[in-house]
Amino acid sequence: MKTAEFSAKLDEYRSGTEKRLRELFTDMDDDIAPLGESMRYSLLAGGKRLRPVFVLEFARLCGGADALDVACAIELLHTYSLIHDDLPCMDDDDLRRGQPTNHKKFGEWQALLSGDALQAEAFLLIAQAPLPDANRIEATRILASAAGVNGICSGQYLDIVGEGKRQDVGALLRINRFKTGALISAACMLGCAAAGVFDERMTAAGKYGDALGLAFQIRDDVLDVEGDPEVIGKDVGSDQERGRETFASLLGTEKAGWLAADLANEAKIALRAGFEDTEFLEWLTDELTVRIK
Repeated sequence: MKTAEFSAKLDEYRSGTEKRLRELFTDMDDDIAPLGESMRYSLLAGGKRLRPVFVLEFARLCGGADALDVACAIELLHTYSLIHDDLPCMDDDDLRRGQPTNHKKFGEWQALLSGDALQAEAFLLIAQAPLPDANRIEATRILASAAGVNGICSGQYLDIVGEGKRQDVGALLRINRFKTGALISAACMLGCAAAGVFDERMTAAGKYGDALGLAFQIRDDVLDVEGDPEVIGKDVGSDQERGRETFASLLGTEKAGWLAADLANEAKIALRAGFEDTEFLEWLTDELTVRIK
């Protein structure tokens, strides 16, 4: 019964986010409408909408807030990062969520501009959110920190310069704390910020997101070895082709799975330290860290 209840809650968060995202970038002047089309192509291409779910659930745990635009903001920023990561000068991927990547569909220069625009619009969405000034300022700080040198940019940098180099587990944890964990941790803290909670609960939310983000990335590394492209919606084996060390290549898929499980448990401990009524997030943690093919 709980599983059905939690699945319904997850669907509710996702559908609300999807509805709001579909309202964006629909009324652009004719001469720049193709840019909006490119932005919406990647923004509305599906995906789990996990980061908005974390924003909305942590806002609820912190007493409630109109956090939908904050939730959508992190999805805009996440989409920008995917568009740029897929570019030929970065990961050079042809598929994203089972569809041609943005640069394959619209060309490299338009993909670049679409990502740039989505990043800027993410901060505009927070600036205009119906929240107290202090909450919007803190939300802006959290998202900017996760997007910059303390987050995804440094993660991608370290990932690229590490191609062909031997890495240890510590180095991989650092890379993926930046590249994946930072934005998931930010999503959890953004929910707290939207609700005006800046105390130890935000710290607990950040620790939960950090551990979960690492577990999620490890599972992704395993899927890059064992996954079915038809199921996961992207090419597999790309990390090996680029000579990138991953948790799966360094530890083997079985030990990598154990590490993901340990981190998932660490995430739950952090969550329980700061919050009550954590059953939904604990269920979601398990859903996200189960190895699928």
